[in-house]
Amino acid sequence: MRLVTALLFFTFISISSYAQKNPSEDYIRKYHKIAIEEMRTFGIPASITLAQGILESGNGNSTLSKKSNNHFGIKCHKGWKGKKVYYDDDEKDECFRKYKKVSDSYRDHSLFLKDRERYSSLFELKTQDYKSWASGLKAAGYATNPEYADKLIALIERYDLDQYDKVKRSGKRKIKKPKRRDRKEIFKSENSLKYVKSAEGDSYDLIASQQALWLWELMGYNDCDKDRVLKEGEIVYLEAKKTKARSKFHIVIEGETLYSISQHHGIQLQKLKHRNRFDKNVSLEVGQKVYLRGRKPKSDHSAA
Repeated sequence: MRLVTALLFFTFISISSYAQKNPSEDYIRKYHKIAIEEMRTFGIPASITLAQGILESGNGNSTLSKKSNNHFGIKCHKGWKGKKVYYDDDEKDECFRKYKKVSDSYRDHSLFLKDRERYSSLFELKTQDYKSWASGLKAAGYATNPEYADKLIALIERYDLDQYDKVKRSGKRKIKKPKRRDRKEIFKSENSLKYVKSAEGDSYDLIASQQALWLWELMGYNDCDKDRVLKEGEIVYLEAKKTKARSKFHIVIEGETLYSISQHHGIQLQKLKHRNRFDKNVSLEVGQKVYLRGRKPKSDHSAA
């Protein structure tokens, strides 16, 4: 099966993996739960399913996936009795399967692999062995691209997709219990948000693992688009920040940024910008009033 969206894939994958509006991360957020359920039912690694979905559908934005909800490039083949669409691939106007909803495409993908003899050896592999699964799919002829396995593995490792192969029934990451010295005290902010304070050498990824959260989930809570080494004592929220704070406004002191203010008060950065009519290049001044509730009056243009 030849990939039908190679051009789209290279366009999307060239975007930084932590860009704020990364289409691959959006795709993962939308469909990771479906991939996990398919893994539990059929034994196909969720990481493999997600990587194939990203690759074959161009993050769900290819013409084929939009026309037919077909996220895995599965052609009609003999015996297909469902709806069909026609699309140029190896040949002109080839027949592809059409689904009512995306979840149907995921289920048919599972059945497609499970019910065909040529993929049977894959199900002898462990679900956490994504590299062997990727190589096995290529060897069994799922795609004609000679780099297909490498592309799947690169996606899995770039977006940490193998974390979904290790989930518990609760949907959280299956992790070892942190050693006592590594356990962090959980605090409550003034607006009742749970947070921890970073230690020297901590990163968002490390804290996400310790708290059984997804990396992208934790970064989203903290308005970050890239993992980094944290400074000692930084506030790291374990749940989504709120749209407003309890205090009415904040007076800027030396060294503060809009981001540090948003973290200090537990308010979403975008809401803080909107509330104060700030543009993306705002530069704060010592003594300036930053509104945390309500909306900055249009007449208020001076420092406090």
